[in-house]
Amino acid sequence: MNALGDRAGFHTGTVSALPHVTPEQREAIIKAPRTSEVHRAFMADIPAMSMVETGGAATDATVPQVFTVAAWNLERCLFPEKSAALLAGQAPDVVLLTEMDCGMARTAQRHPTSEIAAALGMHYSYGVEFFEIGLGGETERPYCVDSVNRIGWHGNAVLSRAVPVSSVLIRLDDHGHWFVDGDFAWDRNQPRIGGRMAIATIIPTVAGQLCVVSVHLESNADSAHRGHQMERLIEAIDGFAPDLPVIIGGDLNTGNTKDAPDWRDESLFDIARDNGYSWDSNAEGTTTRPSFLTPHPTRVMKLDWFASRGLSMDGAAIIPALDPNGEPLSDHELIVGTFAIP
Repeated sequence: MNALGDRAGFHTGTVSALPHVTPEQREAIIKAPRTSEVHRAFMADIPAMSMVETGGAATDATVPQVFTVAAWNLERCLFPEKSAALLAGQAPDVVLLTEMDCGMARTAQRHPTSEIAAALGMHYSYGVEFFEIGLGGETERPYCVDSVNRIGWHGNAVLSRAVPVSSVLIRLDDHGHWFVDGDFAWDRNQPRIGGRMAIATIIPTVAGQLCVVSVHLESNADSAHRGHQMERLIEAIDGFAPDLPVIIGGDLNTGNTKDAPDWRDESLFDIARDNGYSWDSNAEGTTTRPSFLTPHPTRVMKLDWFASRGLSMDGAAIIPALDPNGEPLSDHELIVGTFAIP
């Protein structure tokens, strides 16, 4: 098995707590040459890169035939309690989260995914996108409570009111996009191991099984790169959940590149349509806002989406990512969709 997964394209191992990177591994990463070959070796050597952490306590045996899904890039998740409260107001049956820290100094060494799942009465499946050694960017460092990260995980999650039948991690790249010399020279002092990925789960509903997928596609790449990631994602889903209805939700970074500044020019939309997916389950409007970590008032983009297959749609909304005092919880709005199994 390589770092990207087994022959079906996904990793099936689940644990109650992801094993940490050892001090020896951390030191080796800091000193290592920045090559794709070295990065792949680290990926294979860190067990958490091919595992899913599961936990929480589901409140229901099944999800209803008509159900609500929320997807949210929580930008590290500085405010778990307030974020959980905003989610609770939408009464979701499934929550798809991206950019979730675990044991990072900038988010007080907490595990926000676990905390939000507990607040909502949900099961969670969490996987690592990156192991981060650094404390983050310039706007993140003031939030750091320590000089080092206790664990250093950053990843994606699926939360559900029903316990999943199965959960897997789908890796979309392993070449070291944020590690290799020459790709991102400004990040040389903040080495990361990992790459873009998705968490997919099969959950029981009153009308049969359903596959839900939380995904984060590459921001610092072109439309073709994200198109290839979408192809890989769909191929893995087909191997994991053949013939099941599917919802893909998350931050697809559409239009987040110079070659396709308009999200409509992204290749991933047609790639998904050609594989039977619909994009009709999305509300009109942009999905970004200025936040404490991303204070860019001119940044207005449509990055967050649902794609579905084998389901009907019964409404979608973009919910402002604001707490009751009007302060931002993330640089991404919360998107919500209601779906039905025919």
